[in-house]
Order: sequence, then structure tokens, then C-alpha cells
Amino acid sequence: MRHYQLFLTMTFCLVASLTADAQPYDFQNTKLKDEKRVELFIKHLTLDEKMMWLSPMMGTPRLGMPMYSCYEGLHGLALGGPSRNNGVKTVDGKEVPNDLPTTIFPQAYGMGCTWDRGLIQRIGEIEAEEVRWYAQGNIARRKGLVVFAPNADLARDPRWGRTEESYGEDPYLVGQLSVAMVKGLQGDHPRYWKTAALMKHFLANSNEDGRDSTSSNFDERLFREYYSYPFYKGITEGGSRAFMASYNSWNGIPMCVHPCLDDVTRKEWGNNGIICTDGGAYSLLVNAHHYYPDLPTAAAAVVKAGTSQFLDRYQPYLKEAFEKGMVTEADIEKVIKGNIYVALKLGLLDDGCPYAEIGKDSTAIPPYEREEVRQFVREVTDKSIVLLKNEENILPLTSNPHHLTPKKIAVVGPYADKIIYDWYSGTAPYEVTILKAMQEAGKEYGIEILYAPDNQFARAEDLAREADMVLVCTGNHPYGTDRTWKVCPVPSDGREANDRHSLQLPDEDEIRRLYAINPNTVLLLVSSFPYAINWSNEHLPAILHVTHCSQEQGHGVADVLFGKVNPAGRTTQTWVKDILDLPHMMDYDIRHGRTYMYFQGQPLYPFGYGLSYTRFEYGEAKVLKQDKEKVYVSVPVTNVGSCNGDEVVQLYVSYPESQVEHPHRQLRAFERVSIAAGQTVDVILEVAKDDLSYWDGAQHAFMQERGRICFEIGASSADIKTRCYR
Repeated sequence: MRHYQLFLTMTFCLVASLTADAQPYDFQNTKLKDEKRVELFIKHLTLDEKMMWLSPMMGTPRLGMPMYSCYEGLHGLALGGPSRNNGVKTVDGKEVPNDLPTTIFPQAYGMGCTWDRGLIQRIGEIEAEEVRWYAQGNIARRKGLVVFAPNADLARDPRWGRTEESYGEDPYLVGQLSVAMVKGLQGDHPRYWKTAALMKHFLANSNEDGRDSTSSNFDERLFREYYSYPFYKGITEGGSRAFMASYNSWNGIPMCVHPCLDDVTRKEWGNNGIICTDGGAYSLLVNAHHYYPDLPTAAAAVVKAGTSQFLDRYQPYLKEAFEKGMVTEADIEKVIKGNIYVALKLGLLDDGCPYAEIGKDSTAIPPYEREEVRQFVREVTDKSIVLLKNEENILPLTSNPHHLTPKKIAVVGPYADKIIYDWYSGTAPYEVTILKAMQEAGKEYGIEILYAPDNQFARAEDLAREADMVLVCTGNHPYGTDRTWKVCPVPSDGREANDRHSLQLPDEDEIRRLYAINPNTVLLLVSSFPYAINWSNEHLPAILHVTHCSQEQGHGVADVLFGKVNPAGRTTQTWVKDILDLPHMMDYDIRHGRTYMYFQGQPLYPFGYGLSYTRFEYGEAKVLKQDKEKVYVSVPVTNVGSCNGDEVVQLYVSYPESQVEHPHRQLRAFERVSIAAGQTVDVILEVAKDDLSYWDGAQHAFMQERGRICFEIGASSADIKTRCYR
């Protein structure tokens, strides 16, 4: 999505300089219902102003409403739009240094690996604070209160170039974390939002190659139960009133004009807010999809479909469509109601918004400089790390009764001493690399840390001979190591506009050489997506996974390696052993072997998988009770190891007596719980009865299962410990 380069040329500075009329207006009466206030506001607008409201620039200074736009915010606020791999931003189509720092968390893929709703909600809260800080503090050049987050797309295939932006492959997990992020961004005030959470990208947008013209084809049952589910939850439970339509078509109809936008998301789900195009998607209706003959026709169609914002140059074509009678003023008024409603919820029509003063005190400590925020980023990073293998308990490096602490550790690899931003990252106020944190820990424990960025001139091999242990830090480059749009020279790299064409880890041969020299070689996979690391999994004693971008990446890794933190991150995708295990990239029918729900093979690492430094035992699960909305399942979990730790208790359902085809099993509840060594916790898992239904196409409704339902509780989708039935 390159929308910043498309719409930031608007005359923001001119309209923002207009002074507000001191006269009170009828729409300022807060005793009126929101819908009435929006209607009254529209009556004061000119036709040109109404057309302006179809852009991402919210506001009408003539009527006392300041102008605000939008920011990217997948894993931290990105003020200047998409980031470059050297920290340079694009603003108004030009590359400029971004010297305005914001708190940067792990990539969304890593956030998903925490399996922690409360953590994700807190991330949203911190981000929202920084949004208001910059938007209202006369610091940032561009003012935004709509945040493009979360990404509610499902990572159905690890080759998808934007896997890094997704929380995972499972609709329930992604739905739960999307709801948490929305709540964090919007806040809990009964009247006003701190920011507006705009979810991306509706719908089934998980191929980058040809995304501007391809069609994602599947039936309505998969629409209801899989692809749209996280968006549905984000709207109905999270409270989001905004989302972005994707570039692709669904069953041949481009998403930004698809009837489901109005028929389902507005009329059924209640999204009475923003629906925007993706950047440039409006012109692609003509130039790529060839769905309309010209841009005026396309502009009229976008408005009539219920899409309320163009992230594209649209005004001359919409005016032409209006002059030709293809779209009416009433059509425009109908669709901009949602945009104005969002502005109302952000407090832009009122003087009493409780968030309006954030950022205006120049003496206050900026959010990104607050120590509690920095410590929280470290906690998020800690919790995102997945321990994939730990043979003979080689980790942690200290406080381990099974082996001596190494005296020398060789830290090698391209991501040992650099943190790489991805396309939607801001610029962190500081960076703690893996090497820096390992050196800090080395001083604390009396361990010498050696370093080589690569194996040129066999320098990494030389260090492997000298060291007691080798830590290899390698993975993907979030930009594909190339500044050219739509170019990834390394087949296993991927990014926006580029799908991956390999699951092989390019440095695995180098790892083999290091392992031949030093069998205590540990792989730290720093990556945005899974790899088919079969050789490494078979031979290396330990493997960990962490994503890119976190400003506390190094501390998170060191905390886990040295045992200050017991890892409990879990995979959010099925890690396959071979690219041949995957169906055709454009096969969107997941029933043909995608995700843990339908995969027939033996995965390298299953969905929901992750190891710990301790061991947990599960007792007998039982159904405690049920009411009209939920079933409550209880299971005792005991930490039988020697150290405290978190366990991610996962509940899946299956339908042994159903006459309807269902997945093998489906995640329907989970809890990340902390359990002290030797202690038992009775974990209560709440299963919504609505999630025990299936879509019946003939009835055009969700139908409840009538037969027995099996609740399967365990440590991953492939490690079921106990069962009970309803």
C-alpha cells in the first residue's frame, strides 16, 4: 500500500490555517444523538466540502473542526508513512529523514506469538497516547487520529509477502488479538475514542504477486467462518468502525466495490464508520482489474458501493461523474456520514474530549521516553520469543544444572548487531541490538562475547573454534535487501508487493559449517515468517525465533538465553517441512490442505507450538457450567519443573457426531497463564456458543451444532493433553 505517496499532496496547510467561526452550531449540541448531529453537520457543508470528506483528511475548519488525517500503526506509530530500510521516510513523495521517534514493538507477527490479549491491548494504548501526543502537540508535520491497525488478514500461506503484518493463520486467534488492539487504540471512554482503529485489508488479501488484479475465490461459508471472522469480531466486539478494502477481488468483484461492504459489514455488522480504498485501488479498478471503462464511472461505483474514502486522486473524476448524473449529492451525503461519525467519536466536533490536551504540555515527558514504556516493550519482546528446540536443555545459559556456563560465546550473523525496520515501521528512539545485549549480559556473568557479522574470510568459523558456544542470528531482510519496488533478489525474502518463492534459509549451509566446528551452535531465527529449516531442526541443539523491529530486540533475546525470562511464545502458523506441502498459491479454499485445520502432512512445527524451560502437566478437563452465551471449561495445570513459567493453554473443538463437514479441530479458547514451580492453577476457558456453530448456506445463517462437541485442551494443535464433552 503506497497510499501516503498518493494523498499527501492535498492542500493540508491551506485548509488547516483557516480560522474557526465563533458562532455555535446546532450539531454542537451533545444532547442530541450521534446520528442527528452528523446529519446536522452535513447540512452546513458545501458540495465541494462534501466531496473533500471522501478523502482521508477529516475536518472542516470553517465550521470549527480541525483537519486530521491518518497514521500507520501495525506495531508502533509510523509518523512519516512507510519506512525505508535505512530509517528514511517518504513524505509527500520525497524521502526525508525521520527524526521524530516513536515506540517500536516487534512486528505484528511477533505480537501474535505472545498469545496475550492484555499485552496487545496495552500496546494499542501506548500507541494511541503517542498518536495524540504528535497530532496535538505541534510537533509532527502531518496530524493523524485514524490509525491503520490492526491487520486482521489471515496468514493462510507462509509464502505471503505480508505475513509479517498478520497475527497468524487462525481466525479465532487473530480475531481475539484484533479486538484487543482495537480496544487499546480506541480507549474505554463512554463517549470518545482516543484514536480510531482502521483494520486492514478486507478481504482475503494474502497474495502479493498480482494482487492488483487477481481474484480470491471461495464460498460464503469460508467467508463467514474464516476470512471475514476477525473483521467481524473487530467491529462487533472491539468497536472498530473503520476498515480498508483490499486490492484484490473476491469471486471476480473488486473488494472496494463489492456488495458485501454494504450488505454485510454495514447492514449486518453495524459498521457505520469509514470504509476506505487501499492506496491506488480506485484507479486499479480501471487500469488493472479492467472492471470499469473509465475513472468517472469507477468513482461513482465506489461511492455507491458504500466505500467512503479514496486513498487516491479522485476529485476531478468524481466531479465529472456528478456532472454527468452518474452520482448524486445524496449518494455522497449518505456515504460520508460514516467518516463524520468517526470524527465525532474522536471529539472533533466538541470542546469536551478528555484526550484533547495530550501533547500540548511541552514540558511533559514524551511517551516514548518514559521508562515504564521502555520496560513494557522489553516485556512484549520477551513474550514474543518462541523456543522451537532445546535438546538436552542446553538453554538457558546460566542457572542450568545440566551443564557449565560457557566462557566464550561467538555471536555471528547479519542481524546480530542491527535492527531492521519493516515497511510500516516508525523510527525507534533507541535500539538495543542482540550483540549489545549479549555484551551487557556477558559482563554480568563473566562471559566473553566474540562477534563476526558474517563468514567472509572464514572469520565466523575462526570464532566458532575459539568459542564454547555459537549464536547464529540470521533470517530474512524485511525489504528483500533491495530498494526497488517489487524486487526481492533472495527468493525466500518477501514484503509488500512481493511473495516468497522459497522457504529455504539461505544461511543454512553456513550454519552447517559452524556446527561441524562447534556442535554447541544455536540458531536464533530473526524473521518475519516461517522457514523449512529441516537440517537445523535435526542437528542443532537449540533454535529460537524472534521477529524484526523491536527497539528492545536484544534485551528480549538475552533475557531468554540467560534465563531471566522463561520463554512461552507460540507459533501462529503451521511451519511446513517442504514448500511442496503447500497448495497452489492462488487456491483460497483452505479445505484443500491449508492451516492446521486442514493440513494432512507432518509439520515441522505445528500451530500453537513452543517450548519452555519448565514442564507442565494437565489434569482432567471438565465442563463447569454453561449459560446462554458461553460454555465454561476448567482444567488444572501444574508446573512440575524447577522454574516459574507461562503456559499457553489452548482449547480446540471437534464435532464427532456432526453430519456437516468441519475442520479437524478449531481453536476456540486460550489463556496465557503464569504458574510458579510446583504450583497448580485451575485454568478457566470460556467458549462462546456462537463459535460452536457453522454457516448454513441454504438457511443463510449460522446454525448451532446439535450433537456432542469435543473440547480438546493442550499445549498446541498437535499436543492435546485432555478432553471433555458437551
